[in-house]
Amino acid sequence: MTVARFLARRLATLAALLVVLSFIVFSLLYVAPGDIVKNLLGTRPAAPETVAAIRARYHLDDPFLVQYWKWLGNALTGDLGESVRTSVPVTQMFGDRIGVTLLLTGLAALLALGFGVPLGIRAAQRHGSAVDRGIVATSIVGISAPGFAVGLLLLYVFAVMLGWFPLYGLGEPGLDRLWHLALPAVALALGVGAIVVKITRTAVLRELGEDYVAFARSRGLAPSAVRSMYLRNAATPIVTSTGLVLAGLFGGSVLVETTFALPGLGVLLADSITFKDIPVVQALTLVIAAFIGVTTALVDLFAVLVDPRVRRARVAR
Repeated sequence: MTVARFLARRLATLAALLVVLSFIVFSLLYVAPGDIVKNLLGTRPAAPETVAAIRARYHLDDPFLVQYWKWLGNALTGDLGESVRTSVPVTQMFGDRIGVTLLLTGLAALLALGFGVPLGIRAAQRHGSAVDRGIVATSIVGISAPGFAVGLLLLYVFAVMLGWFPLYGLGEPGLDRLWHLALPAVALALGVGAIVVKITRTAVLRELGEDYVAFARSRGLAPSAVRSMYLRNAATPIVTSTGLVLAGLFGGSVLVETTFALPGLGVLLADSITFKDIPVVQALTLVIAAFIGVTTALVDLFAVLVDPRVRRARVAR
């Protein structure tokens, strides 16, 4: 089986998974407590004609499978429907907010990789030392700390007490926006960066215990050459594992965006669930799942292309 066929099979699996996931999410929202009509009208009295018009507009009286089939058919053509709460097209709502989430997750990914990989390598190289124990202990704290709790702590210390960073909002485009997103990015990256440290340390330690490293050192190779050998071999498990971890940043931004009052997709998802805005929740869930699935496929493709052992094991199946 060629690499192209392997990739095509992964994409076909992803498409089937998204269809199944869309059905599950649609089912859960359908049976969830609450009534869309009541959410729209609030406590205001409404005539039966008004209620009937709302139910007809959003096809609420159609059978469940009919509602799902209509939504799926429209989604396959790129029409994700309109928000029940705002009557704005879902694609427009995405376009207004996705930039914030992508910028936030991008900054968090850079921070997680920029600190996690070097610290993991350093911990492995100094295995058993005080440096190693300190890095491992810090990473355990980072993994255990919830993102929203870290965000509140950062806000209190660096925004309220010291006044170094803004409390909320996006600021103006450019450096000011990056400054506003600095604390949210750190809060989102801390837990992921700690996992990257553990992954990197484990991968490098595994390579350091291999016979070829001992043989290279016994032959008197320069430390830089030996280091290049084991880091190159450790790169594949590091990239594949951290790629899957970083994919979760997109979904993990919900609590951080809420904590820092950022108008991203996370806040939109939380609000839409509260108001039972089915078109928005359904579309957001699929976007997050598609992002994670595509990232996973790209990570697998990287492993297949770079490591001949993985290519023989996976492509041959």
